[in-house]
Amino acid sequence: MDADPSNNPTYPMKHYTGADHERINYEKPPQHQADVEILHSNERPGLSSVFGNTTPPTGLSGMIRRYAFRYSESSYGHWVPLVMADRIDVVQGIISDISKGIFPNIFAEKGWKAEWKYNKKGLITKVATMVLVTTVAIAWFSRGRKKSVLG
Repeated sequence: MDADPSNNPTYPMKHYTGADHERINYEKPPQHQADVEILHSNERPGLSSVFGNTTPPTGLSGMIRRYAFRYSESSYGHWVPLVMADRIDVVQGIISDISKGIFPNIFAEKGWKAEWKYNKKGLITKVATMVLVTTVAIAWFSRGRKKSVLG
């Protein structure tokens, strides 16, 4: 739908029939109108002809997403912030649910009951690793706050 008819990469290989050129001579549909902010690649001049109306970027994850879309899709500056924004969006969603009085059942949503049933060793390893990493992070960030007894 969005292909540029003047840029056909199959030209030297494809054996055209009489009707092959008819497929690019059509009336393009009108541009779908955006009701919310849609982030799109900076490698494209505009929005795709058809797209979904997603939840607009909000909060800290939205700021990170806007930052990520300044970079090309071929760079880490694009993809690493998007992955980080996804993780932050999960936390934002949990905070939003709690503020509305909805307490998510994280253990059920992460499938820990099934993992306990079929992969106890893996679950125990995963939980122990999370506890260890959290403990090290808390110790690391709180180490500068302790005051010396001597001075």
